[in-house]
Amino acid sequence: MPSKETTIIQSDIQTILNAPLGWSAFYGRTVLITGAGGALASYLVATLMGLNDQALGDACRVLALVRNPDSAATRLGPYLGRDDFELVIGDVVQPIVPLGKIDFILHAASPATGRQFNSDPVGTLRANIIGTDNMLQLALRNPVQGFLMLSSGEVYGQTDAAMISERDYGYLDPATVRACYGEGKRAAETLCVTWAHQYGIATYIARIMHTYGPQIDVTDGRIYSDFAADILAGRNLKIMSDGLARRPFCYVTDAIIGLFTILLKGEVACPYNLGNDEAVLSIRELALCLTAEAFPQLQLGVELPENIDEAKYPKTILTGGQPDLGRLRALGWTPKVNIIEGFRRTVASLSEASLLDRA
Repeated sequence: MPSKETTIIQSDIQTILNAPLGWSAFYGRTVLITGAGGALASYLVATLMGLNDQALGDACRVLALVRNPDSAATRLGPYLGRDDFELVIGDVVQPIVPLGKIDFILHAASPATGRQFNSDPVGTLRANIIGTDNMLQLALRNPVQGFLMLSSGEVYGQTDAAMISERDYGYLDPATVRACYGEGKRAAETLCVTWAHQYGIATYIARIMHTYGPQIDVTDGRIYSDFAADILAGRNLKIMSDGLARRPFCYVTDAIIGLFTILLKGEVACPYNLGNDEAVLSIRELALCLTAEAFPQLQLGVELPENIDEAKYPKTILTGGQPDLGRLRALGWTPKVNIIEGFRRTVASLSEASLLDRA
């Protein structure tokens, strides 16, 4: 495992901490992050560990809840052995052993790829429904100052709205396997709203849309992961669908700043779209942008499939276009990183991490 963060990740963390947010809210507090070994959640961990490295007040204690310590160690390896960090082995769908006083819960535990939805739809539902309920019970027992739920834009279902606001909802067929994720996230959001209403828990909801960055798994089947793998290997970018679906591609620093903005400045039990409305491209447009503008020196081409493998690459149900980020922008947040810069940083960090692995 890498013994330290890559220079890109270190730079990213500093960018996040430079955001004008009330970081002192975490001084001397304990923060539980579920699903902490994931690509996005590991950046939440890294941010708080970076805050401790330069904190003017008491350091916060970070509890990183993971199911598989071996796989999580790749992303969380730099923090193992630190006094302000504890790796907690467990599953959110099971009762959590007492962890002492907890002040914040950042709930990110859930499968997040189409392949996982297809291979383990039951686990996907359980993580979002039972897991969220378990975490809310834990929040009530403490009680916590804030509970952040990482939801998804997939809650919108099939909508043709050109601009998707938090009040727009489309059709989602519950009698399909793929619905395990969208329905699970919908139920998790409703749990957060009802627990806030009935028990007064300060819950916050982020509807995250396509987010990428240095901690992605290049084998997970998501389009930006496939493209990153192709670029690293110096081969043509392969599109495994018709490539016409349009998606908002958000770099991880913008996403993490958005998450902390929602937690520290947002309205309780109110969902916020989180994506990049300035980087909405079709899959084909993304591939052409990467080959022609981000990495022209590699002289890579773009390949379209003759046949689409629905079992390996199940279609997303989200058919809408651009997210309406007005609600989040009103809190002072705005995306900063464009596609070209974001993918260059992602590929550079993945390349550096590979060298660290071999060192």
